Amino acid sequence: MREPTAVFDVQRLRSAFPALARSDDEGRPFVFADAPGGSQVPDAVIDAVATRYRSGLSNTHGAFTTSEETDRVIADARRAAADLTGAEPGEIVFGPNATTLLLHLSRSLGKTLEPGDEVVVTRLDHDANVRPWVLAAADAGAVVRWVDVRDEDVTIDPDSFDAALSPRTRLVAFTLASNAVGTIPPAADLVARAKERGAIVALDGVHLAQHRLPDLRGSGADVLACSPYKFFGPHLGILAARRELLESLTPYKLVPAPDEAPERWETGTQNHEGLAGLAAAVGYLADVAGATDGTRRDRLSASYDAIAAHERVLADRFLAGVAELPHVRLWGIADRTRLAERTPTFAIRVGDEHPADTAKRLAASGIFVWDGDYYAREIMTRLGLLESGGAVRVGFCHYHTVDEVDRVLEALASLP
Repeated sequence: MREPTAVFDVQRLRSAFPALARSDDEGRPFVFADAPGGSQVPDAVIDAVATRYRSGLSNTHGAFTTSEETDRVIADARRAAADLTGAEPGEIVFGPNATTLLLHLSRSLGKTLEPGDEVVVTRLDHDANVRPWVLAAADAGAVVRWVDVRDEDVTIDPDSFDAALSPRTRLVAFTLASNAVGTIPPAADLVARAKERGAIVALDGVHLAQHRLPDLRGSGADVLACSPYKFFGPHLGILAARRELLESLTPYKLVPAPDEAPERWETGTQNHEGLAGLAAAVGYLADVAGATDGTRRDRLSASYDAIAAHERVLADRFLAGVAELPHVRLWGIADRTRLAERTPTFAIRVGDEHPADTAKRLAASGIFVWDGDYYAREIMTRLGLLESGGAVRVGFCHYHTVDEVDRVLEALASLP
């Protein structure tokens, strides 16, 4: 294996995450190799949520102090989410999770579809960026076109993508990073191809935002969804969408709800304490690399550059190690010269063992991984894995160390 290169002080960063100090009854630290399913949170996020509770909670637009504080929390969170996603504060919609927000948007967008219109989705995506559009198409009598993946590396097949597009294409949805196999598609190129057809483009940035800085405007897309609990924040959903789209579509909403975007897309009272935690999570990310110059977006860019560099070390270590384990099969990009095209998220199987049994045995060693389909049912079906239990997902992020990668590899090596 190649020797790792230090990118930032991982131990210093880890000290901000109290959960990472947990260990089993024998004193072995837990390895939270389940990062794609939800990250741990730093003290700054915990403190922000707790402070909001301790300071008093109120609903919005009241003529008293705690309500005015709630208004500021929402405004701060909108600015933070805009900086993270490359959008404007007026293009940020909050909700309980990305899936709910995409279902909400798809129902309204579906009302603009006509019979014979076409919606394009991919086999690589999490179901949250597939089923909402498939359901909307079915309601409107529109046609669903599917984009396939390449067998050898589980990446989007560009020929299949082009073949799915036509003059009737109205919406194209694809992921910025696969939560199942780690693939990072060439987003700007795919968006440009879809835009040539005049399509609305909806991006799933849920998995990507843990590893790379999303960029709604820079990508040329119209919609970008993500979830703060995947990037070291609370359980929430963020929908960044071009304001002209938010204003042109008619959402399902209550009569007293605001008529202006983005608020008219937010159904019911928001999770105000969670929004305080979201702003703190973005603040944490902006400080990861220690950058002090420029805007918060600039500092986020520097942090994500450092995160990507560190994660390339982790991914390289894992790919090199798993290649030496003949009883372990990997799906996805295995070429160590293509680390920029993937996150440190790996779908594997150990021999003929059911993924759930592998996960249980690793858990007995203090190593936490996911098994199953992770809501990425289309890719699991495409790979022929769904009916037999899916796969084991090992996922690292910036707070993991090379030693933890080695510990996972050693545990896999010990499994028959």
